[in-house]
Amino acid sequence: MFDLRLDEVREWVLSRGYRSVAIQMPEGLKSSAPRAISELSRSTGAVFILLGDPCYGACDLHPRYREFAQALVHFGHSPMPSLGVDEDVLFIEVFHQGRLDDRLQAALPRLGSRVGLLATVQYLPLLAEAEEYLARNGREIRVGRGDERIAHPGQVLGCNRSAAEGVEDDVDCYLYIGEGDFHPLAVSLGTEKPVLVFNPLDGSLRELDEKKERMLRHRFAVLQSAMDTRRFLVLVSSKTGQDRSPVARQLMEQIHRQGREAIMVVMDELSPDRLLHYDVDAYVNTACPRIALDDQAAYRRPMLTVPEAEIVLGLRRWEDYRFDAILPSQQR
Repeated sequence: MFDLRLDEVREWVLSRGYRSVAIQMPEGLKSSAPRAISELSRSTGAVFILLGDPCYGACDLHPRYREFAQALVHFGHSPMPSLGVDEDVLFIEVFHQGRLDDRLQAALPRLGSRVGLLATVQYLPLLAEAEEYLARNGREIRVGRGDERIAHPGQVLGCNRSAAEGVEDDVDCYLYIGEGDFHPLAVSLGTEKPVLVFNPLDGSLRELDEKKERMLRHRFAVLQSAMDTRRFLVLVSSKTGQDRSPVARQLMEQIHRQGREAIMVVMDELSPDRLLHYDVDAYVNTACPRIALDDQAAYRRPMLTVPEAEIVLGLRRWEDYRFDAILPSQQR
């Protein structure tokens, strides 16, 4: 169902003469690692090493891969242009091999006349087919180009919805092609337009209104529990693609200006057990926004996103709530 494009990897390794190559894969592809490594080792003669730490995106590009190998192949994600180019790193975008055919027919009565198309990297090839089908059925289609963090038109990340925001004024709604709720929820919470989700694996079609309201109620409760916070722990990721040190420093200044306390902690991986020793009232996460929204129940203190911390500090109103996003301008 997903093509690892091993022929491209083999040609890249052979053309550059690498004798050792590190591999990064997201959790959903790691079951394919033994077969891929066996095949690549046999066809290139190089030594392949799997980097086993969790890999959530291009933001997780291993900064020390050269300690283990001459080159790195990163499977499953698109490069982030804003992070620059490393000639010894190859990104292999792993695409879904299926087609939409006429399965979007059920979406037609629920779409407005102007539709913005969005997808995660695995399903980007389906956008052209969706655009052709919907245009044939009388819809005006917009596929937005994101900022420097986004490699392809129409692509959304869990931490960046700029491709959606770029066409927000020109669409009535969005059609998101992909699995799961996190990415389309980021769009729904970050724009003012409805989002319809089409899962190309099972053909299901759903709206997000109920889940959006449930998410907002949950985040409102978290915010309320943090309103009287006196001591903050401001969390910064050491991962190049998630490091928002400038944002963290600005938050520290705002917290101190109000006579509250804060310390900044830098970590490579945030987890509940690594925060147990800090005697604080609330955490502020400047790394991947998903940490706060998906894992709140696992933390013993309120875990706030950057916009939520601004609400607690009185710098933003609840009515202006926005889903957090990592922008190129926020990084060093």
